[in-house]
Amino acid sequence: DRLEALSPDAAHVLLLAALVVGAYGAYPAGEVAEDVRERVEATGLARSDPSGRFVFRHPLVRSAVISRASEARRRQAHLALAARLPHDEPRRLVHEASAAAHPDEALAGRLERAGQRIAARGADAEGALLLDRAAMLSSDPADRARRMTWAAVTAARGGRLAHTGRLVEEVRRGPVPDDIAPLLAYAVVYVDQSHRIDFESSFTLLPGALDALAVPGADSFGGLAEQVFFKLLLAATYTDDARAWQALDKHLDDVSPLARLCHRAWSDPARTAQGAADELTLLSQGLNEEQEAGAAWLLLWTATAVDVADSGLWRRFTGQHAYATQGSVAKARYYQDFLLGRWDAADDCLQEAEASEELGYHCNALLFRHHYAHFLAGRGDEEGLKRIEALIGPAARRARMRFVTDHLDHLRALAALAHGRYEEAYSRIAELTPPGVLPAGLPWFHLPFFDFVDAAVHTGRREEAQRHLEAGRAARMAGISAHHAFLLAAAEALAAPDDEAEERYREACAVPGAERWVFETARLRLAHGAWLRRHRRAGARDVLLEARQVFSGLGAIPWEERCAAELRADGHQVGTRAEGREQLTGQETRIARLAATGLTNKDIGRQLQLSPRTVATHLYKIYPKLGITSRAALAQALREG
Repeated sequence: DRLEALSPDAAHVLLLAALVVGAYGAYPAGEVAEDVRERVEATGLARSDPSGRFVFRHPLVRSAVISRASEARRRQAHLALAARLPHDEPRRLVHEASAAAHPDEALAGRLERAGQRIAARGADAEGALLLDRAAMLSSDPADRARRMTWAAVTAARGGRLAHTGRLVEEVRRGPVPDDIAPLLAYAVVYVDQSHRIDFESSFTLLPGALDALAVPGADSFGGLAEQVFFKLLLAATYTDDARAWQALDKHLDDVSPLARLCHRAWSDPARTAQGAADELTLLSQGLNEEQEAGAAWLLLWTATAVDVADSGLWRRFTGQHAYATQGSVAKARYYQDFLLGRWDAADDCLQEAEASEELGYHCNALLFRHHYAHFLAGRGDEEGLKRIEALIGPAARRARMRFVTDHLDHLRALAALAHGRYEEAYSRIAELTPPGVLPAGLPWFHLPFFDFVDAAVHTGRREEAQRHLEAGRAARMAGISAHHAFLLAAAEALAAPDDEAEERYREACAVPGAERWVFETARLRLAHGAWLRRHRRAGARDVLLEARQVFSGLGAIPWEERCAAELRADGHQVGTRAEGREQLTGQETRIARLAATGLTNKDIGRQLQLSPRTVATHLYKIYPKLGITSRAALAQALREG
């Protein structure tokens, strides 16, 4: 009733304000005649704030203003708003597109160019909006399909996966020009991989796309071949499908040195990845900003293959391509968090999975839970591991994702090692990587390498352990990356004869960067301390105490208790977790100390680079461990130890 009572000029001003909100800021009330502004404010539906801009009483009021206006009035308002902005300003183009009643090729061309410019700067979601508008205004069906396909690809990179799916389906309903077939193939595969967790279209569409892009004089679509190659490599790594590997091998000469390095790092690393970590460092240093933006996924995936523990690498990609790149950054980060002993990140990893699910990136959600399973296995939490496996196992098996299902087999073996079930651990790992065999279909062969030798030695299979070590040496495993080198040296120490063991343990601990691999180094110290105790050598207590402290900080209770058992066997009085409250992890200790000084959750989060919600979750776990119920009691509880 109040809207209908407005005069035409007041209703027009209110409509202008409604169409501006959400597009850019708010409509400046100061430019409106005072009597008109007073009439608008008298309705109580909108007011001018102290900065002189119109603010609606409620978002639904804005919706009502727009929906009740006739189409002609809305077009008139959009044209008025467009006239206020520069000619090629994207916001002006959006208003002009909204005002258009018929196809307009000139305007469509301007929208397309603006969308591509914005997307090139990393604002993919905004670029996709302009490209979509350009498609709707196209007069030629081929141009419409071409622009809509570009919009689909750009929306996918911008984290609007559902939008991509709708655009792809719309393009496929009509005739698809031959020249955009590679681009459409990429868009289809993007949705299938990320949203549907289905890799079959990767093998049926992407090899043909690579063939088309390799034809001399073919449209490069702004370096699409690299992205198609990466998507196919991802599918090959996840499934080990021969069709994908054959197509990738065929087109190695058509892609960049970085893409070829990524292929080497994943295809058969025991035979092809020597020197990969060093080459990655050199290649990444030589990229300019524009090249780096296009190579983000290849860099991150190569770094994951060789366990490059360089947080600076993913910080370089902060803000790029919205969720598409940021999801890859997060996966790389949580994998490194596990390797580097930052196990307090486990809960954040699980929250990231839930966020991915909400965005429709179901494959990312599955992979985040897969990374979370690593933390559970390291802590020996077999019940938690079973729950995660029940959640992700069916989808991974349906998609033939050996990358995940094989990892789950290894993680079950790791959990069995935590509880001293060596026979079970050996049989599980030997199915993945038999004695002396480093399979091409297991690109992360180095991760169970140390575990295999550990289980073999504890079950009396020293010959099998030596065959595995010989395979590692023959593969020049130490030349792949620092982590590979450490795992080989640590396994050599475990299997060394008594007259060489002491020297081998020292050599393993002296491998450059060994201290970075926190969990595995603690396991090496546990084995070393146990060897020293059994052979009545000095220093066992100090080595075991150091390992126990690390396991305690990681929350790896079974491993901590094994250290305690060795210490008691060496004649030292050591309590167990069961005799007292559960200890705080390193992160919980830091949070508790900061909270005890009176800092808020927000202040603590800012210092530790955590969200206030994550801080609150940690505090929820800290209180029962300290036997308190409130923040006020923290300081006293910490003083009492």
